[in-house]
Amino acid sequence: MNPFKYHRAENLQRAKDQQNLDENAKYLAGGMTLLPAMKHGLIQPSQLIDISTIVELGEIQVDAESVTIGAATQHDRVATSSAVQKEIPGLAYLASQIGDAQVRVRGTLGGSLANNDPAADYPAAALALKGQIITDRRTIEAEDFFTGFYATALEDGEIIRKVRFIKPVQSAYAKFKQAASGYALAGVFVALYPNQEVRVAVTGVGQGVFRWLAAEKHYSDSSQVIDLPLENLITDLHATSKYRAHLAKVLFNRAATQIKQYT
Repeated sequence: MNPFKYHRAENLQRAKDQQNLDENAKYLAGGMTLLPAMKHGLIQPSQLIDISTIVELGEIQVDAESVTIGAATQHDRVATSSAVQKEIPGLAYLASQIGDAQVRVRGTLGGSLANNDPAADYPAAALALKGQIITDRRTIEAEDFFTGFYATALEDGEIIRKVRFIKPVQSAYAKFKQAASGYALAGVFVALYPNQEVRVAVTGVGQGVFRWLAAEKHYSDSSQVIDLPLENLITDLHATSKYRAHLAKVLFNRAATQIKQYT
């Protein structure tokens, strides 16, 4: 790992000012992706700007329509928050399934979304729960935020402040973990909204998270998923595309069945 400077920002403006002084600086929250990348020489920032203790980035707020979670909120806090468990239990469960205990107490919501790993869990929640990614510059709909393989709509120096999730009638997340990493070999998030509106988001099986429109249309059918189309899936050392397609169908059935039991 190359030498670098470390700066702990007292507030969001200080963080932005520091970054403006050094275009090669990187923001640091949980560091679950950034630090390993530095150790392997994939990136070499001249400075780390620690935003993990900025109060506004760690708040969880609930209103009549939504749950809003600060970008620096750790996975464990989301998983154990009584407010999140009550209002969006599927989201709390998803957070409890990320990595292992050590990862959950350090990793953050904003870091996961900004990295946009194709096997990460939070992107599926953001898509299924009509997420809005609120930055220091604008509000980005989840539909527009994830732009490709490890790519997002974030601009250079842009900071995620918080994420707004629209409360569903009911939600569920089903996941099949990679044994070593805890990432999703396949993960399916299902959210049911009023008037039988259903949103289904899938992670772990392709080049990035996506809405599974065929499954959304199939949700009200009482039969099991037999041959819903899934295209452009990946094959790697962990699983073939065919196996991932099978997993996605099983997990969709599992999540949908769980929702129907409580509605």
